[in-house]
Amino acid sequence: MIDRITIDKIRSAANIYDIVKEFVTLKKAGANYKGLCPFHDEKTPSFIVSPSKQLFKCFSCGEGGDAVGFIMKHEQMTYPEALKWIAKRYGIEVREKEETEEEKKESSEREAMFAANQWARDYFTDTLYNNVEGVAIGMAYFRARGFRDDIIKKFQLGFCLPERDAMAQAALKRGYAEEYLVKTGLCVKTEDGKLLDRYHGRVIFPVHTISGRVVAFGGRVLNTEKQKNVGKYVNSPESSIYNKSHELYGLYLAKHAITKHDRCFLVEGYTDVISMHQAGIENVVSSSGTSLTVGQIRLLRRFTHNITLLYDGDAAGIKASLRGIDLLLAEGMNIKVVLLPEGEDPDSFARNNNAQKYWEYIEAHQTDFIRFKTNLLLKDAESDPQKRSEVIRDIVNSIAVIPDRIVRQTYISQCAEQVKMEERIIAAEVGKQMHQNNRPEGSQAQEGEQEEQPSVPATNTILRGMADSSQKEFELVKAIIRHGSALLFSEESEDGTTMDWTVANYIAADLENDGIALQTPLYAQILSEALPLADSEEQKYVSLHYFMQAETPEIQQLATQVAEDNYTLSKKQLEEHNPDENRLVELIPHLLNEYKFHIVESRLKELLLELRNPEVLQSPERARAIMEEHARYNQLKKVLSPMIGKRIITR
Repeated sequence: MIDRITIDKIRSAANIYDIVKEFVTLKKAGANYKGLCPFHDEKTPSFIVSPSKQLFKCFSCGEGGDAVGFIMKHEQMTYPEALKWIAKRYGIEVREKEETEEEKKESSEREAMFAANQWARDYFTDTLYNNVEGVAIGMAYFRARGFRDDIIKKFQLGFCLPERDAMAQAALKRGYAEEYLVKTGLCVKTEDGKLLDRYHGRVIFPVHTISGRVVAFGGRVLNTEKQKNVGKYVNSPESSIYNKSHELYGLYLAKHAITKHDRCFLVEGYTDVISMHQAGIENVVSSSGTSLTVGQIRLLRRFTHNITLLYDGDAAGIKASLRGIDLLLAEGMNIKVVLLPEGEDPDSFARNNNAQKYWEYIEAHQTDFIRFKTNLLLKDAESDPQKRSEVIRDIVNSIAVIPDRIVRQTYISQCAEQVKMEERIIAAEVGKQMHQNNRPEGSQAQEGEQEEQPSVPATNTILRGMADSSQKEFELVKAIIRHGSALLFSEESEDGTTMDWTVANYIAADLENDGIALQTPLYAQILSEALPLADSEEQKYVSLHYFMQAETPEIQQLATQVAEDNYTLSKKQLEEHNPDENRLVELIPHLLNEYKFHIVESRLKELLLELRNPEVLQSPERARAIMEEHARYNQLKKVLSPMIGKRIITR
């Protein structure tokens, strides 16, 4: 964990103009700078960088935030990763909590394994280009697949020689330990102690982490006729650096395109991804032939909520894969399905069509997942009532896992229309399934028990624990979770451009202007994540929706609690109540002033305690310094007192 002092130092050093100009061509525009937005396609610049406010804002797509938020969004990094990126640029030493000896050993082992993989990647690519067998066998295969040289280099494809231990011997000569060659899965050790290459005689597909490090390999055998009992593909085994349920092939190369298009194409194999890149479609990843996992889906969700599944015409294969797609729905993803022409798969279709034709086909043939699943399954069940009821129940199960109530209701209506059944019946079945999904394992509904839609489990302990650290800070963070993306006001600069201030942006700028940082690390993370969120009027609840689906469990639970009303208003109170979203211009400055007042009061108490220290009293200079600081804070208290005199009750 990065300590607070280092975080403050990084944020103070970060210059929004210096950082953004590394990725965007900026031109002077009055007191600000203007350029083409890197987060969406545009021909007229609408992307503004304000050095005075240390913020960026796109007035077309709505993206905005500070330097850390920009790096998080552009490079698809987490908050700590973005801080480290900025720290490295400015030469700031990142201080994190001291590792134990066990943690140091584990970290060292992981780095050794990554180093072995990086060397192996270079060895395989060198063999492909500079070895006679590599060119004659490996390169010949890739050329036969129609891959261009630039694409082969882009994906760092390679070849492992047919000799059983050629790579192993080369690695040992270069000083790589046998232990890590085995742990990474590059080699296998036989019972008689021989070290053999796992991928001998195969073309190589490196698998990268989201940041570009080689974490695993896939090897494809070339002569399937001679090796009938050998699997077509061999993949790296899981290790301390590789968990296949948390990696997606091609994501490292696709992340910017996914963000740009706000859509990700999901295919099955390595060559599907590569061929689509070659055709000009780069927002594509592969699950590498395995069923999707929650970890992979949450990784994708960092870049987009829109997933398009590309299927070939194999009905049996499609039905088998449908069972895993419910996980996408459960994670709140918006799923479209495209069925490719008969005899085509994503690889062959990409090789036979350019990007424009591929996109045109997708736009013309895509359909939402529930409609696709209903049509597909009902084909075989129209004349059989029993099968038809099973299909409907299967579809109901898929709808029941959708977390968004509005989306769920839309699909209930659509399903009822397609299967020609009353909507209330489908809705009731969905409610029953949701209740069963949330019942503890092994429990059964009692006879006569009413089936109701489940409520979100309470986490008041977490809520209280956070609130205890600082109630005023907590109130401020509640406003960020609820309204962080809402427009607070617009400000016109000297050059005539307009700067829209969202709640989160205003809070961040105001705190930074006074040299204040949120004291609770989780709260600081929430503010940082709120900065880049869209702030258009039609998405004014996007902050709450985002945080309720956050990857950090503590944030997700906190947002769930914030979403619930803490008390019920009486009839009279309801008549007089003015919702928070209607008075944010008044509410947010008030919450900020209360938070500052709380900080000032806390510091005044600390200073008084220091003055009572006998050692301080024996040092006139030290005592005088404390008294002078106490006087300054006391003056601040007098300034803030009138500002918070009027209480504003929030729900």
